[in-house]
Amino acid sequence: MGVLNVTPDSFSDGGEWFSFDDAVAHGRELAAQGAAILDVGGESTRPGADPVPEDEERRRVVPVIEALAVAAQISIDTSKADVARAALDAGATYVNDVTAFRADPAMAALVAERRCECCLMHMLGEPRTMQDDPQYDDVVDDIKAFLSERIGFAVGEGIAEDRIAVDPGIGFGKTIEHNLELLRRLDEIAALGFEVVIGTSRKSFLGRLTGRQDPHDRVAATLATTVLAFERGATVFRVHDVAATADALKVAAATLRRDGP
Repeated sequence: MGVLNVTPDSFSDGGEWFSFDDAVAHGRELAAQGAAILDVGGESTRPGADPVPEDEERRRVVPVIEALAVAAQISIDTSKADVARAALDAGATYVNDVTAFRADPAMAALVAERRCECCLMHMLGEPRTMQDDPQYDDVVDDIKAFLSERIGFAVGEGIAEDRIAVDPGIGFGKTIEHNLELLRRLDEIAALGFEVVIGTSRKSFLGRLTGRQDPHDRVAATLATTVLAFERGATVFRVHDVAATADALKVAAATLRRDGP
């Protein structure tokens, strides 16, 4: 899943792909590098980010989705049902909601009606507050319980189980220790029986562990977490650096496969 942020303020690449032409060119490049899904977002969810008005978010993403819908499967990264509806009308077939359908009550019904795929992610609080002293009794048990509850809600709203993926939300209201514990015990999240999406790409906890201040310099650290997550059951990897990730996963898959390459 290639990250395509059509935003001026995302933590890793804010402003790099903000213009229509740059966003479309980058999306095509990510697809050519091996991204099966392009995750298009018009609102930053970095810690401390301010909300974007619905009209502006829709203005940012819809033309890009229309242009890229033939290049790969398109995911809309939004928590607003009206933005998701416009994105689906433009050619998206996947809704990636970082609030797991909590922010907008109409989102689940929309996903059920359109029979599209979706990802339910765990986030503590909201982007503006999620890193303010996050606390858990047991981070894996707490997040597993949260995801189980949101899966139940989604199914109750009419979404087929085979169209649901889950994301433990690395970096969304978690300390370094929480993130590492989630990666260490990711098999417990996979045991829920749903496709697991993992998003560690270039995140700040990797910078703190490695001393790499520039997010662009965190590719190697991202690859380490990607391979570890793959070994523990993750199957979708939301990343900025698609080519490097594809290579790492090919080697990991060949190594772990018992019948050889």
